[in-house]
Amino acid sequence: MSDKTFKPYISPEQSMKEISFKAIFLGIIMAIILGAAMAYLGLLIGMTVAATFPAAVIAMAVLRPFKGTILEENLARTTGAVGEALAAGAIFTIPAFLLAINPATGEPIWQKFDLLKSSILMLVGGILGVLFITLIRRTLVEDATLPFPESVACAVMVKTGQEGGSQAAYMFWAMGLGGLIEFFTNENGIQLIKPYVRTVFKIPGLSRISYLDGDNVLKYKTPETAQIKGRMFIESPAANAAMTAVGYIIGPKLAALTFSGGVLGWLFLMPMLLFISGDFGDIVSKFQGDWTAVAVSAYNAQIKPIAVGAMLVGAFFTLFKMRKSLITGIGRSITDVRKVQAEGTTETIRTDIDLPFPSIIISIIALIIPMVFLYNVFTRSIGSSLVSALVMIVMGLLFAAVAGYLVGIIGSSSNPISGLTLTTLLIAALMMVLMGQKGSSGIAAVIAVAAVVCCVAGVAGDMIQDWKVGHILGGTPWRMQIGGLIGVIAAALTLTFSLQLLHNTMRIGSDALPAPQANLMAMMAQGIVGGEMAWPLVIAGMLLGVGLILIGSPSPMIIAVGMYLPFRATACIFFGGVLKYFIDSRVTKKNPTAKGKEIAGNIGLLIASGLIAGQAILGIITAGLTGIKLKMPESLNNPWLALVIFFVLGFILIYFPYKKMIESGEYGTSSEEKEI
Repeated sequence: MSDKTFKPYISPEQSMKEISFKAIFLGIIMAIILGAAMAYLGLLIGMTVAATFPAAVIAMAVLRPFKGTILEENLARTTGAVGEALAAGAIFTIPAFLLAINPATGEPIWQKFDLLKSSILMLVGGILGVLFITLIRRTLVEDATLPFPESVACAVMVKTGQEGGSQAAYMFWAMGLGGLIEFFTNENGIQLIKPYVRTVFKIPGLSRISYLDGDNVLKYKTPETAQIKGRMFIESPAANAAMTAVGYIIGPKLAALTFSGGVLGWLFLMPMLLFISGDFGDIVSKFQGDWTAVAVSAYNAQIKPIAVGAMLVGAFFTLFKMRKSLITGIGRSITDVRKVQAEGTTETIRTDIDLPFPSIIISIIALIIPMVFLYNVFTRSIGSSLVSALVMIVMGLLFAAVAGYLVGIIGSSSNPISGLTLTTLLIAALMMVLMGQKGSSGIAAVIAVAAVVCCVAGVAGDMIQDWKVGHILGGTPWRMQIGGLIGVIAAALTLTFSLQLLHNTMRIGSDALPAPQANLMAMMAQGIVGGEMAWPLVIAGMLLGVGLILIGSPSPMIIAVGMYLPFRATACIFFGGVLKYFIDSRVTKKNPTAKGKEIAGNIGLLIASGLIAGQAILGIITAGLTGIKLKMPESLNNPWLALVIFFVLGFILIYFPYKKMIESGEYGTSSEEKEI
């Protein structure tokens, strides 16, 4: 249902500067920086956060002194925020080339990122995402039944900024603090503070299992372990600004679910599986008695495949829960695309003009050609490459529409692009098997198709969210679409360098950068096409996922991701969620007005976003400065100093949002004051 009575903040008849060098230049810089920062965050914890809010604040803060208009700020934000969306699509798939194993050689498909191929995959996926969602932009943004929660919140923040309520300072000093913490905790910087500790606790007494048959007759008894004294592995939360901020943003419920996955994987499954593996005394001796190494090895060999199986079920269950919205989105996308050509571009109102339909169609066709050649490089078969291109286009168009519709309902931060991508990967994998593609060529082709579609879905969802903000503010659609294309190009041509830098210094897929979604994509492509996978453990994980669904778990996918991540990461995310619960409770006790609650929420969001951006940017910078490693005195590299970081993060994420709300006066009498 279209809302024809809507009036934008800047009327269509009003002439105002919109496209300018300073707006485009700032947008390009933000696309590159935010893209690299969110790539680091996504590889680190398997999640990204929408860049719409930080990009809006940066645009206001930077352009305001240069007399930038609200429409210039809008264009800069649209251009810059797409970098995060492209990064999300890229890091969920392209690192899978480094993680998937060539069955013939036992080596990874890629030893390092292929700059040209990676850039082409991101470039084509990002551009197609912009073009596909352009076809149905008008229908989505004018639909009064779609709430677009994050778009509306961002538009309110921007309009408040125009009235003198800019709060950019909170985000910028938080960026500095996040970067400072990263520099002094990252081993590639000057590590004055050890961010976490690992230890083991002794388990006294004899530990063994007796296997009995149906008549209670002893058949086998595991070897005694008393001689080696069993141990229990434990890891502290990481003193990490970005992880804490992510927990704060996603809130206590989702943070607790993530942490529950860590507890399930590290504290329940890992010791249990290690104990029943047989003579674990022999296992420990193989690691020269290093119980920490034993625990990490068991986690990599046994828990990760189980987590992958649970993620697989969780991804499809997420799509199943959204089935009504998905079906509606698919039906509407088909109807809307049919309407586009009939309606044409005869609109003369500035806020209704999109890129010309013929130009969009020609561009889409033109992008298919290089992809056929690239897929042919992977498959060495023209037939398989044509099928790959067909799957890419059909699934890309379909999931762009679906992602756009879902963003209109739940926001970009909850866009289930990993589930959509996994569906594409499975379809592409089955097609490759039917086409006779096996080994590394088939695996690579499947990942390549999934990479393009993942970038399409991520960019399409982000773009429609930003264009809704522009629709509310009175931006010109075709100019925002040009901005989106420019941002995609800038991010696609530079993101591979950041990924390679991170891989060189921290190794993607390692404990330092787990990359859970990329591991999932690699394992599924390798298992279906290559025929090699730890299927018993994966199936066990799938059954675990089914069990979580049956007991009514709110999000099996998030629990599975928590199982995959290091325990220190999930514990730190949980710490952030606890902080969010505490500040929400404290604010609620003051009986705030809707505006007061919004003020506290916005300040907390800006500080958390700044912490994430600051740490991620410094993480990439220190990765490029590996030569700066300095051997500091052991007394300085003390884990107890990490407690200071926890205190500082807790203080700023609670004190400043609460203080700002109190200063605004937008609250009533607290429950305690009423009692007095």
